[in-house]
Amino acid sequence: MDVREPDADVPVVSLSDGVVTLRPWSRDDARFMAEAFADPAIRRYNGAHDRLGRPAPPLSIEDAEAIIDEFASCWRAFGAAEPPSGVAFAITDAASGGLVGCCGVDDWSKGDVAQFGYWIGPGARGRGYATRAVVLLTQWLFELGAARAFLTVEADNEASAAVARRAGFVHEGTMRAHSVWQGERIDVMWFAALPHEWTMREPAEPA
Repeated sequence: MDVREPDADVPVVSLSDGVVTLRPWSRDDARFMAEAFADPAIRRYNGAHDRLGRPAPPLSIEDAEAIIDEFASCWRAFGAAEPPSGVAFAITDAASGGLVGCCGVDDWSKGDVAQFGYWIGPGARGRGYATRAVVLLTQWLFELGAARAFLTVEADNEASAAVARRAGFVHEGTMRAHSVWQGERIDVMWFAALPHEWTMREPAEPA
């Protein structure tokens, strides 16, 4: 982990395993984010939906910049010793620096339970980026003191569920009819890791 502070209130945290690097988003990344959110799979499983499960319109460049500004605000709060709720990393290829996706902390509870999520752009799927990013993010959360890390995956999102399992997360159960997509109720799977168990997982090359 590399932590730099170019400004007193804005830490820049970088995590890398030599293949994947996680870094905070920049406004220069707005076009990539907007183009990624036009992808049907990302619109299906990420982003804002209304109460009937209809996705919000695709992002404009300005919309993406506003989201990135919100991420920066959360990083400033983290720099001021607040929990890392709302911080997000751009997932990049460590060798080229090219953007491939996103992962971030959705919530950090008063009981030190961290919830997070992730997505990979359509041109970078199937190369192990998501699994490596989840491992890096989970390790960072536990180093910060998280007592538990969890994520939720809609039951038909088999690729994302496979990432969670490869990253050492345990499927704890399924919440029936917990979500909605285009007016249909959808089951949601719950995956979690505890620090003392997660460090004992069998080492495996992320797929």
